[in-house]
Amino acid sequence: MAMASPFPSLDHAISIAKDIWFNKVDVIGWLEAFAAHPQIGESPSSHTTSAQWSKGEQSTALATATDAGLQELYDWNARYRQKFGHVFLICASGRSAAEILGELKNRYSNRPIVELEIASQEQMKITELRLRKLFSTQTKADSGSSQYSSAVASKAEKRVGVIGQHLTATLEGLPAKAPKVQARTRPPITTHVLDVSKGSPAAGIEVRLEMWKGSRPCPSFGETDMGRWVLEGSSTTDRDGRSGQIMSMVDALSPGVYRISFNTGKYNPGGFFPYVSIVFEIKETQTLEHFHVPLLLSPFSFSTYRGS
Repeated sequence: MAMASPFPSLDHAISIAKDIWFNKVDVIGWLEAFAAHPQIGESPSSHTTSAQWSKGEQSTALATATDAGLQELYDWNARYRQKFGHVFLICASGRSAAEILGELKNRYSNRPIVELEIASQEQMKITELRLRKLFSTQTKADSGSSQYSSAVASKAEKRVGVIGQHLTATLEGLPAKAPKVQARTRPPITTHVLDVSKGSPAAGIEVRLEMWKGSRPCPSFGETDMGRWVLEGSSTTDRDGRSGQIMSMVDALSPGVYRISFNTGKYNPGGFFPYVSIVFEIKETQTLEHFHVPLLLSPFSFSTYRGS
């Protein structure tokens, strides 16, 4: 984030944060971030800005909790940590103690790999909330200051630049001028594979991305003419289950029907699926969006969804 600053807008900063968190930070980094959070119902042990924000985000839960409720939260947090190996993560802002406890109990039954994905999404919600707080705090400071020098930058520039200043304040050795950030920081279509039977990323799976180029706008059900699919790119999943770049970096996608295929038979020789293909359509109105199409795999089942 520090290297990517300054940001032209708050929304762009949030977009960069999501890309870094979901595509550049590995599982070890996720767990490191989780470990920095106090558990729900527990007072932060430090007086840093982050710790005070945690306290504020949990204020509704603490205000609505009884002594018995806090004890139950403590007990379930301990059970959760013993099962999953990390603190229970939830964006607690505005949530009551009963609501949080109910969510904790519901998520306790999840498989570890599924819960890791949910916790990472909750962490991103917290990060986005705090970026907005940081931006809002600086906006208020700007509006009440008469000492701001126009020789530095305009007020608007300072409001978005403070995010980068906050991130670089404790870092050493960074270049004085950050590199220019492209409109996109990753290809518009990405994927990853999780082996839910092992509870870990699936490495070494060959991945192909193709686009339908037939005379009709999309293939009909049961279409067998494979020559109408044009290869956009291919790759192999890394140790985190991520495919890397499977298409060129473009600002706007071509609308149409795409297919991601996975060589699952080579990965699971004794499994049920020799390969898996996921076909999806990108509309005219969606060409500037990002499409993350993951595969959750076991030897005898698979599922997918559109992720972030």
